[in-house]
Amino acid sequence: MSPYIHERADWPKFRLDQETLAGKLASVRHLQGRLVGLMHGLGFSVQEETTLRSLTEEILKSNEIEGEHLNRDQVRSSVARRLGINIGALTPTDRNVDGVVEMMLDATQKYDEPLTKARLFRWHAALFPTGYSGINKIAVGAWRKDAAGPMQVVSGAYGRERVHYEAPGAPFVDKEMRAFFRWFNASDETDFVMKAGVAHLWFVTIHPFEDGNGRIARALTDLLLARSEKSSQRFYSMSAQIQAERNEYYRLLEATQKGDLDITPWMSWFLDCLGRAFERAEGVFDLIMAKAHFWERHRGTELNVRQQMMVNRLLDGFDGKLTSSKWAKIAKTSPDTALRDIEALIAAGILKRDAGGGRSTSYSLVDVNAAALTAGN
Repeated sequence: MSPYIHERADWPKFRLDQETLAGKLASVRHLQGRLVGLMHGLGFSVQEETTLRSLTEEILKSNEIEGEHLNRDQVRSSVARRLGINIGALTPTDRNVDGVVEMMLDATQKYDEPLTKARLFRWHAALFPTGYSGINKIAVGAWRKDAAGPMQVVSGAYGRERVHYEAPGAPFVDKEMRAFFRWFNASDETDFVMKAGVAHLWFVTIHPFEDGNGRIARALTDLLLARSEKSSQRFYSMSAQIQAERNEYYRLLEATQKGDLDITPWMSWFLDCLGRAFERAEGVFDLIMAKAHFWERHRGTELNVRQQMMVNRLLDGFDGKLTSSKWAKIAKTSPDTALRDIEALIAAGILKRDAGGGRSTSYSLVDVNAAALTAGN
């Protein structure tokens, strides 16, 4: 018996138990349709905020799955700048953050364009703008060469590694990807949600690049999900849900890649995971609407750029307690100016002093719904 599905004679003829998956697909499509309807019913500014929040979360979580942690403010600023969304002062961004953002926006904003080798190579080059993955030099914008040995997914300490998976040899990658492109771009009756799950598995099984395969696979998933909705507006994060179920995600990938081309268990989990992402998005809608209502209530209050930025920080989920020293550091202003900004917000009924005092005085939002919004983020 072949140890991996790509070594089987019938590869890549995946098999699915349609009867088992039909109910799950119908349920997911119902949730998706309901959320698309909610999205279309929102005002333009709230749609922008939802898309900005969802794309930021998607990018952050897709990288966290791979153990890489990006700066949230940089990602948010990079997305906002490229989509022309006004969020006030923008945070300067690193080129590696910009590259990840460019890849995700190309996938979701140009979802109806065909997938080609050149397009994937651009994505890969954007992910690794320096030509390095960590301290290791890698081939960028090119299929892997396996110069250091076969492409393997391993875990464990040096000398006690466990091989979870070994990808097709480098000489076969171009042929494998040509078959993948033909299937991906084909006009057939395959539901795009189902196609997203198959594409994710198929791509990471080929593992065509030296690094970045997981993030690109998730970008392809987002591309096909955008096609399924016929919309570039994003209102949920599949990667955030995968991150929450990371152990099961990797377990099922390994089990499927060592299976017999019946990918029903993988697809069953994929649909369930997507459904949970939709359910999670409904909670995010509530938070965004609470934020919109907050600003509507305070639209007559004149705030400077620093105050707008810091109140939005509280509404989006501030890490820890807000103090005047944190305000000064984040807003890049003096302690005296930070305190004046805070006092003005207290006078306007937007902020309040928390219990305690002295040098450890902290501040929070007065509005109960906004405070609940912050706690729920």
